[in-house]
Amino acid sequence: MTSLKDIARECHVSVATVSKALNNHSDISEERKAMIRHKAEEMGYHPNLFARTLKTKRSYNIGVLFTDEANNGLTHDYFAAVLDSFKVAVEQKDYDLTFLNCNQGRKHHMSYLERARYRGFDGVVIACVDFTDPEVLELVKSDIPIVTVDYVFNDRMAVMSDNVSGIEDLLSYIYQMGHRKIAYIHGADSHVTRSRLSSFFRTAEKLGLEIPDTYILESEYRDVEGAAKATAKLLDMQDPPTCIMYPDDLSAFGGINVIRKRGMSIPEDISLVGYDGIRLARHVVPMLTTLKQDTLHIGRYAAEKLIDLIENPRTAVREITNVKGTVFEGQTIRKMFEQNWRDND
Repeated sequence: MTSLKDIARECHVSVATVSKALNNHSDISEERKAMIRHKAEEMGYHPNLFARTLKTKRSYNIGVLFTDEANNGLTHDYFAAVLDSFKVAVEQKDYDLTFLNCNQGRKHHMSYLERARYRGFDGVVIACVDFTDPEVLELVKSDIPIVTVDYVFNDRMAVMSDNVSGIEDLLSYIYQMGHRKIAYIHGADSHVTRSRLSSFFRTAEKLGLEIPDTYILESEYRDVEGAAKATAKLLDMQDPPTCIMYPDDLSAFGGINVIRKRGMSIPEDISLVGYDGIRLARHVVPMLTTLKQDTLHIGRYAAEKLIDLIENPRTAVREITNVKGTVFEGQTIRKMFEQNWRDND
């Protein structure tokens, strides 16, 4: 087995220099680090995890609390993509991931905190859970390093998709396409929903849009059937909207089903937009117009923030990081003619 001494001998440096290079210390030049790391990889060097654990007092294992009331789990396209990015980033830093399960099927119940301590997690990432769950709150209030995704706790690191700018950009794009009768089917009450609704009404006011109360409906996130019912209600109105905004892409598919069953065309008869930018949305016909969330950077930033908190607890800044998404124009928004704009104004 290749040792640090073997690498040091080949590189003509001290063992201490090899150790610092492999552990990314700042007092070693990047050029020398690259040279030593290349030689270590070439020689098939693998660090002794047990020895590293004894030395650093860390397990190099991060817990993942990832479940919700709807039991979407890894089928939740948005959060699954975030988690995949998170996984890649932490593995690049030689950390492993272990899911922090909910004890289903176990004879003796252990809380999330008890299981996290039992597993010796260095830190935990929390996403897509019921954040009001007493066990989740107990874990968040503990001394274990925590980063949350799309939810904010006081004095805890959080990485958020910028829902405020996302809705503003999406609604502004719809407005620029000439629509003035815009309905919004929003998700169930949550921190994300409240941010999006506030942004929707603020942007509408800035654009001079008058949104009737009847144009604002609620449906659970990722609820195809609920979104379909809400869509039918909007289409049955005496003065229906020309465009419907949905809480997520999957919900938008529910709306599409109803619209097509009525013999209506998208976007000629009715326009619509989703939210999330899941891969499937780019493979339907017509391609769904949506707000594509930056899952790559959300996951990566969550990993970087959590590892910084684990390795540098005294200097890591407990902050909220907002990650902006982008409008994917797709093909489900009709460009209204100028006469239509005047008629709607």
